[in-house]
Amino acid sequence: MKLRKWQLPLAALLLSTALVACGDKDSSSTSTNETSQADQAVEYRDTLNIALTAQPPTLDSAQTVSAVALDIAGNIYQQLFQLDKNYEPQPVLAESYEVSEDGKTYTIKLREGVKFHNGNEMTAADVVASMNRWLVTSSRAKALLEGANFTEVDPYTVELTTKTATSDVLILMASQAQFPAIMPKEIVESATAEGFSEYIGTGAYKFQEWKQDQYIHLVRNADYVSLEGDASGFTGEITAPTENLYYHFVTDHSTRIAGVQTGEYDIADSIPIENYDQLASDPNVELQTFPGGTLTAFFNTNEGVLANEEIRQAVLAAFNNEEIMLASFAKPELYALAPGYLNQNQTQWSTEAGAEYYNQADAEKAKKLLAEAGYNGEEITLLTTKDYNEMYTATLVIQEQLRQIGMNVKVETFDFPTWLETKNDRSTWDIFVASTGYQITPAQLLAVTPDWAGLDNETIKAGLAAARAASTPEEAKAEWEKVQTYMYEYASSTVIGHYNGVVAINKDLEGFELFEAPVVWNAKLAK
Repeated sequence: MKLRKWQLPLAALLLSTALVACGDKDSSSTSTNETSQADQAVEYRDTLNIALTAQPPTLDSAQTVSAVALDIAGNIYQQLFQLDKNYEPQPVLAESYEVSEDGKTYTIKLREGVKFHNGNEMTAADVVASMNRWLVTSSRAKALLEGANFTEVDPYTVELTTKTATSDVLILMASQAQFPAIMPKEIVESATAEGFSEYIGTGAYKFQEWKQDQYIHLVRNADYVSLEGDASGFTGEITAPTENLYYHFVTDHSTRIAGVQTGEYDIADSIPIENYDQLASDPNVELQTFPGGTLTAFFNTNEGVLANEEIRQAVLAAFNNEEIMLASFAKPELYALAPGYLNQNQTQWSTEAGAEYYNQADAEKAKKLLAEAGYNGEEITLLTTKDYNEMYTATLVIQEQLRQIGMNVKVETFDFPTWLETKNDRSTWDIFVASTGYQITPAQLLAVTPDWAGLDNETIKAGLAAARAASTPEEAKAEWEKVQTYMYEYASSTVIGHYNGVVAINKDLEGFELFEAPVVWNAKLAK
């Protein structure tokens, strides 16, 4: 058995801490007392108000890639493993794990004494039920861990068996999109196709109320026992200093902006770029930015006019990505043009492969390709939502660019939950644009996930399998470059550009972090 010990770094940390404490006992004690007295002198509010740009379609994390849903659910549920600030999977509800020599069996020891929000202790039966449901519910898990299965070894040990050995099993279990929430077995067994009627996890906050079209209210879990160590990404210490979290659904951007300026909201996500300067000059507001992800156009490769590959190539030729990104994000310093589907800072996977098909802005070439494909004015439909301003704006610019090459284009607009539901009916659209957060590995991209836009391509599947099974990082990257090139040749989708996310917070807010998403479980605000 190949053993990876997690207890060792913790023991080293504790020893290091003990040595430091022994070396300067008197001064440390004085400093701690001063800090404690200072904390006691400050009174903090019992409520934080967070303004979201859309209502989540569900809080069943395995079923959704909706950022607003996952941001809220992450306070209620925990995973066996979660990502630290370096994007490394770390044990959370797991205590340690071993991997067999053939790489197909993971034996995972669970933390003992962890309580669900209903007061019952988490055991292996709950974990097996939760993880096996995730394997058949999450589109990514179904595609990437086909044939895998969890079984109970004893009340505090589970075993995962996989059909093949791949390098990304822990990353898949630790990632945020469609994350595998651990919940009581009886809740898992009560799930319907629509999800759950009860939201019970082990997280630092408990579900209290969902007021449709208004807010979701979470309350602090008084029985929560935090991990030790500094807060890091989605791991480390969680203090839950604020009693109540209210997530308000504020789809009107001007209302969200005004609310954070007046103090009605303490945090406001998805700040429209046209309001950036207005908020930057407000002394009571702090703007924070982070590498948000890619704005991507997805093409219907299965039905309608764009089932014709030549017509998809004509659309690619027409795209002026600089024009689309500037209209959507207004400030050039808040976006970048590059064909890669993954984070440009992630050297393992970032690549220019397929660049010859990217940002062509060649209307004459597009018209020629349309004529060769036999396009005769058939109507195509662009699907969008006003709940995400950049997606709506980009769609309108694309509509105009395609009209310029002679295409007959209409735009259909829905609220975000309806947009998500409608795009799953391939007969209703030809193109949609989505702002999608960065993924850790190529196999996790929505652009290669069949359930997202209907792309179910054997060449892409084989290329991803080769990248996951590669014996070296260099070999894996070479395989991914072949896949990205093929995706542009096949014109199944195109990255339009890379954007920075912008969040506005009260300037006095403490303990707030941005890591893939707003992390509020350590946030507090003085009265």
